[in-house]
Amino acid sequence: MVVLNKIYTKTGDKGETALGNGDRVAKHSLRVNAYGTVDETNATVGLARQHSDGELDTQLSMIQNDLFDLGADLCRPDMEKDKDAEYAPLRMTDGQVARLEAEIDVMNEKLEPLRSFILPGGSALAAQMHLCRTVSRRAERLSVELSTVETVNPAAVKYLNRLSDWFFVAGRLANDNGKDDVLWVPGANR
Repeated sequence: MVVLNKIYTKTGDKGETALGNGDRVAKHSLRVNAYGTVDETNATVGLARQHSDGELDTQLSMIQNDLFDLGADLCRPDMEKDKDAEYAPLRMTDGQVARLEAEIDVMNEKLEPLRSFILPGGSALAAQMHLCRTVSRRAERLSVELSTVETVNPAAVKYLNRLSDWFFVAGRLANDNGKDDVLWVPGANR
C-alpha cells in the first residue's frame, strides 16, 4: 500500500529523482523521460474520460490502471535482479497486451475499412483519443530508445505499441463509427 503523508520531499531539488529500486538518476534521464511520458499519456486519458461513458469509459479506466503498472515497470531497472528483490516488482504482461488486441478487434468490427488517412478531430472524444494516441506514441519511442541502452520489459513496449492503435480505433468509433472521420485531402491547399 502506498502512503503519502508528505507530498514534497525536497530530495529532487538538485535535478535528481529516485527510481523504483532506490537508485538516484538525473530527472532528464531516458528512463525518467519514458515513464514520465507514460504518466503524461495517463493524464490525456483522464481528459478523454470527460467525454466518455459506458463500456468505453470502463476500458479507459482499465487503461489508466495499466499505465500506472507500466510506469511502475519502467521506473524499476534491472529486470534480471527481480528474483533477488525483497518483493516482486510490478511488470507488464503479455495478457495486458492481449486484452488490448481483443478490444481493438471488437471495436474494429464496427468500422468500415479506411480508404484515406484521417485527421485528428471530429467529435471532442475523437480529438482526445488522437491526443492520447500521439502522446502514447511518444512514450513508445522513448521506451524503445531506452531499450537500446538499458533493459526494458518487452511487454511494456508491446503494450505501448498496441495502446496507440487502440486509441486510433477508439477515435474512429467516437466519430459515429467512422462516419464522421475527418479525411485528409492530399494537397488540398496548394
